[in-house]
Amino acid sequence: MIRLHSSAVDSSAPSVDLTPLIDIIFIVLVFLLLTANTRLLALPVDVPQQQETALSSPEEDKTLAVNVLADAPHFALDQITYDSWPEFKHAFLQAHKANPNYQVVVAADKAAPVQPLMQLLALLQARQIDKTQILMEETP
Repeated sequence: MIRLHSSAVDSSAPSVDLTPLIDIIFIVLVFLLLTANTRLLALPVDVPQQQETALSSPEEDKTLAVNVLADAPHFALDQITYDSWPEFKHAFLQAHKANPNYQVVVAADKAAPVQPLMQLLALLQARQIDKTQILMEETP
């Protein structure tokens, strides 16, 4: 039987260094965790496919004008501001109940936060008010 010293066995046997492989696996794992899709809450909005010339201004006498303002209070109905969302919601629903055939025109300030606009759109969707128009300012 051939005997080898333990130091000779260790130095001559081929060994695999797994450290670079483990480093690459950790990098890929971190990359996948950072780029994983997170669940986003969305509110579907149907945007009409029209040409710019077909867009018209709303009729003044058959509309409920809702403004989303940049500064608090964020909501105004026919140029009357409301201090809180429940007050605005009550006034809006009363106005819409009194005039169900009126078109709701939503005009949001460019500097207004998104949350009040989304809150208003959610109210319109929950009440199934689909006779609406959203006014937007074109950016140059």
